Amino acid sequence: MFKGALFDLDGVIADTSNLHFKAWQDLARNYFAAELPPSIEDQTKGVSRSDSLNVILNYLDVAVSDSMFHQLLLEKNEHYKDSLKQLSPKNILPGITTFIAELKQHHVKLALASASLNGPVILEKLALSEAFDAIADPSKVPCGKPAPDIFIAAAKALDLHPSECIGIEDAIAGITAINEIGAFSVAVGANPELKSANLPFLTTSELKLETIRTSYSLWQKERFL
Repeated sequence: MFKGALFDLDGVIADTSNLHFKAWQDLARNYFAAELPPSIEDQTKGVSRSDSLNVILNYLDVAVSDSMFHQLLLEKNEHYKDSLKQLSPKNILPGITTFIAELKQHHVKLALASASLNGPVILEKLALSEAFDAIADPSKVPCGKPAPDIFIAAAKALDLHPSECIGIEDAIAGITAINEIGAFSVAVGANPELKSANLPFLTTSELKLETIRTSYSLWQKERFL
């Protein structure tokens, strides 16, 4: 049985990724009179705010000064935080509340490993703060996803080796990071790129402790063959 669960936030615990992208779309309209297509959204999932902005500027083929780059980051975050005011437990994705309760019942430690600086605020609005034993601070890790730093920090905060943990993600950047640290990767979503995960689920409602525990046990045995 694994001892820790390292959770991404957007698209795993709550679907706030659409709020992120809406804030980026507003920014693109206000500053560049441009529309961002839905295809860009996947490229901004699971990565830092700075990396997301770089993706958008590259798509728009626009260069900005360092000061403007910083201003865009601040303004985007204000738009996003404003949209979080209405967030509540009803925004938790299907099956997550039950899944977290199962984990806690089996004494699995939980850590948040999100690129979002607003993670603590979001957990509080979702009434999930007390369920988490640790929150890795993305501002204190050298590199964002797909680098493994945030997941290393999350496992360390639980005082666990990565191999004792599962990591749950909906973005390929996150799955790449989980695989790199040697944790058991659990993917949620229909993106074909997520097939690199140790165990894929189409939706959060399919997350079941027994299914994950069985696959994790087999994975552990195979590692030592």
